[in-house]
Amino acid sequence: MTFNLDCRNIDCPGPVLKTKKAIEQQGASEIKIIVDNDAAVENVTRFLNFHEFEVSVESDGLISTIEGKSTGEIIKQVASQENETSESDSNQKIMVMVGTSVLGTGDDELGEKLMANFLKTLKEMGADLWRLVFVNNGVKLTIKDSNVLPTLKELENNNISILVCGACLTHFDLMSDKAVGDTTNMLDIVTSMQLADKVINI
Repeated sequence: MTFNLDCRNIDCPGPVLKTKKAIEQQGASEIKIIVDNDAAVENVTRFLNFHEFEVSVESDGLISTIEGKSTGEIIKQVASQENETSESDSNQKIMVMVGTSVLGTGDDELGEKLMANFLKTLKEMGADLWRLVFVNNGVKLTIKDSNVLPTLKELENNNISILVCGACLTHFDLMSDKAVGDTTNMLDIVTSMQLADKVINI
């Protein structure tokens, strides 16, 4: 039996939450989800892939249909599976939430320089730095013409997780310009806050 979900005109993280419920509570092994934005396509696809579904997407440019078929055991404890650590690991998990493209208020030119310096200095946290989450105007730091893109790519290459709000990218019409990190949704962001030992908001 295939579960059919019509998630058009539903804001983030609605499509992912509906998909999650169908899989984890109703036991869906085959599912078809209709969405009307690229952020939902990426978020639902990533969620299905993590739950070991084979995924295909068909789109006419406006409406997309995501079909998933389970290839293995359904994963119910996503958070614990994704972030499992050994008992001997003494590092903190520090999450940095970046909601702006400048640091501080008063002078945006100075704020851009301060933000660039802040992101460059984050590596001094060492192994405690776990995840960067970009929301609202902060997503503009992750696009292809961002002056801090090399810094973010270096962090990502050093196994720092970077999540970029898909709804925010869509709002600013920047989905196709994202150049670093994984497109995410509010469910992932809230879960990240729950898992983090410390959350720093910028």
